[in-house]
Amino acid sequence: MMNMKRIVPAWALVFALASSRIWAQEELPPPQATTGGDLIGYNSIHHPTIGRDGMVVSQNKVAARIGADILRRGGNAVDATVAVAIAETLTLPRAGNIGGGGYMLVYNARDKSTTAIEYYGQAPLGVTPSLLLGPEGKLDRSKVLSFKGVTVPGTIAGLYEAHKRFGRMPWGKLMEPTIELAKKGLVMSDDESIALSARKAQMAKDPGGGASKLYFKADGSPYEPGDVFKNPELAWTLKQIKDHGADGFYKGPVAEKIVAAMKANGGIITMEDLASYKANVLEPIWSSYRGYRIAYMPPTSAASSVAEAMNIIEQFPMESYGQGSVAAMHLIAEALKIVTVDRRYSGGTPQWHTPARGMANKDFAKERAALISMDRSLDAKSLPPLDPTPYESRDTTHLAIADRDGNLVSNTYTLSDSFGAHVVAPGTGFLLNNSMGNFDWGGGQSLGNKIEPGKRAQSTISPVIVFKDDKPWVATGTPGGGTIIATMVQMLSNLIDFKLNIAEAAERPRVYQAGTDGPLQVEESIPVDLVAGLTAKGHKVTRSLILGSTQSIMIGPDGLFYGAADTRRPDAEAVPVR
Repeated sequence: MMNMKRIVPAWALVFALASSRIWAQEELPPPQATTGGDLIGYNSIHHPTIGRDGMVVSQNKVAARIGADILRRGGNAVDATVAVAIAETLTLPRAGNIGGGGYMLVYNARDKSTTAIEYYGQAPLGVTPSLLLGPEGKLDRSKVLSFKGVTVPGTIAGLYEAHKRFGRMPWGKLMEPTIELAKKGLVMSDDESIALSARKAQMAKDPGGGASKLYFKADGSPYEPGDVFKNPELAWTLKQIKDHGADGFYKGPVAEKIVAAMKANGGIITMEDLASYKANVLEPIWSSYRGYRIAYMPPTSAASSVAEAMNIIEQFPMESYGQGSVAAMHLIAEALKIVTVDRRYSGGTPQWHTPARGMANKDFAKERAALISMDRSLDAKSLPPLDPTPYESRDTTHLAIADRDGNLVSNTYTLSDSFGAHVVAPGTGFLLNNSMGNFDWGGGQSLGNKIEPGKRAQSTISPVIVFKDDKPWVATGTPGGGTIIATMVQMLSNLIDFKLNIAEAAERPRVYQAGTDGPLQVEESIPVDLVAGLTAKGHKVTRSLILGSTQSIMIGPDGLFYGAADTRRPDAEAVPVR
């Protein structure tokens, strides 16, 4: 049998050609004007979630939806922040917490002010320089991951302080969604099930048995995806906080359970330590980058180091290098090396004053930038320290929230390690941090981070708010331990130098410089030819796991909210009010 070619009428060919042109015009409109990343266009692979009347971006979608509902019910950005942060104790126990601490920036639209609230972990008054050291005088990791490694938690104090100053809804109402969910039960996600299962052996080391009893089934088996996880003990703790505010955590039955667990298991936190804890309300560290004014979190946050890195990079024509180029990655790595050396001047209050404004000073940055060559890589020998004082004038989670009235919150908080110290005070329903390990326990280069009673620990956490034409433009931050500074530098550069939309800026591959002589770590998606270019400049390049997980909001010139939940962490979501 012969194969017959199908004959297509000429009119059909003309119609098909015309239709394809119409389709192409509809699907691929002309590129939109560059607006600093505000708009969505077909020249980008990644696109933000568009929202009206407010936006919540969180590493956990269940908590983000709780926050968006608070906004719909008339709450403001701070109300939603409290609700999301509380919810993540249940929905994201490896990072979300009431047993840890953090840092918050709040923009108040009513008086156009920006306030920094520092609520990081504080060393107990009874700490000694040998508390976490082993027989050889070095930091003992097993002691860090125990009741000994717990600093006085600051999360409830920080949230309560923010709500007292800026909240609109009654405090108790913000506890209710999580109390009900903890009683009814949370459906375990694939991500959380895997994360918890991987920590089974370490949880079993909790001497009081609280962690294993709470996060594993009665027979010791892990919760599978789709299983319902209930936490009535957390519901009880939140009821105390609902009824008594911060005192419900730092005084009374909850505090007594924490202290009893400390006494029984070698910890040193006392009722006095808890009752005396206060959140610090501070002025932000202000700087700018290529005309964009930026509010950075003050110490003990590392955001002044982000400011220093941005000021160094500002001395170079970053835009001309091209995003993701060898030159751009080289410059970022060199700036991070300098910042690493200068962080020896950072430390904790009240014993140490970090010269944060000196570190964020433009003239200081110019002197440090002079060390950089675009042809070769710096090392420890070619990188002397410079005191910024004369210039004075690994699992964490971030959330960004904006409301219809123009209020904006950028909040990062942590248990330090993923799942913190892996210990639970029986009956409380939440994990405790291991932030004592963040102090310098001897042999380090830090001048201000040595362990002392009542001292706040140094942190790499760096939430920021960026202003454009004196209006809040972007709220962003990230988890990632030591990689946080690098992630924030690249996020800001992507937005301002390369004018990417907020989602594209978050998703582009990242690098991290580990110390001055350590390797330059690059994410897997960075091509081998670029790795070769970096190696030729003298970098010791290695492949890394994912770096950071930014949760961000951009406010467009049209008044819309553009949310970007970094896909590096599963279950993250940007939830608009509508």
